[in-house]
Amino acid sequence: MATIWQKIQQYYQSTLENGDKRTDPWLLVYSPVPVAAIFLCYLFLVWSGPKFMKSREPVNLRTVLIVYNFTMVCLSAYMFYEFFVTSYLANYSYLCQPVDYSTSGLGLRMASVCWWFFFSKVIELLDTIFFILRKKNSQLTFLHVYHHGTMIFNWWAGVKYVAGGQSFFIGMVNSFVHIVMYSYYGLAAIGPHMQRYLWWKRYLTALQLLQFLAMIIHTTYNLFTDCDFPDTMNMVVFLYCVSLVLLFSNFYYRSYLARKSKKA
Repeated sequence: MATIWQKIQQYYQSTLENGDKRTDPWLLVYSPVPVAAIFLCYLFLVWSGPKFMKSREPVNLRTVLIVYNFTMVCLSAYMFYEFFVTSYLANYSYLCQPVDYSTSGLGLRMASVCWWFFFSKVIELLDTIFFILRKKNSQLTFLHVYHHGTMIFNWWAGVKYVAGGQSFFIGMVNSFVHIVMYSYYGLAAIGPHMQRYLWWKRYLTALQLLQFLAMIIHTTYNLFTDCDFPDTMNMVVFLYCVSLVLLFSNFYYRSYLARKSKKA
């Protein structure tokens, strides 16, 4: 038993020490423990929140949601700009891009926006809390909880070990999609009279699907070519995006195609 425990300790220590030395001092990066604690608190809120709100009136969060969603639009726009401009200035390849672990200006700039992208995933856990407070329990689907809960772990690992390189493509594409997504949510929060302008929700889901397909193609290419970027990371991204394509496809079918066929 002692030997097994020692091996666990050694593995954990190597997890801490083998990360990117530039990002280790940054908030929530050095150890997986804070992120794991956030994740467990998130799951507890998902389980206990609806029970707590069951006998209470929904909370009116209209102003909060307007401010929150348009703040997320601004943050997403900032991250998209940083990913795009930094990759352009550093002459990044869209086919194969190793991580620049140097302390150069562009290397640190890319690592910094990767951290902001990771931290934005922590902020986005508020989406779930707002659903709970507004008693929108139908929105607490497996897809929603799975996607929000796992993204913080995926991008913790990204910032801890590969803050840059191929990772920039995922962050850039997802930031663009979130500009569109949070714009939709922000407009919807303004009031029911905005619904006439929100006919494009179906296309938002299609855009989300398209981004995951693009990421699958991007990582698949690197899995079968000689590229100095960890295959382990590419494989994790590939499998994760496949799971999201399946879940979002199921959501798209149930929300639009099946409903349309019922109406017909």
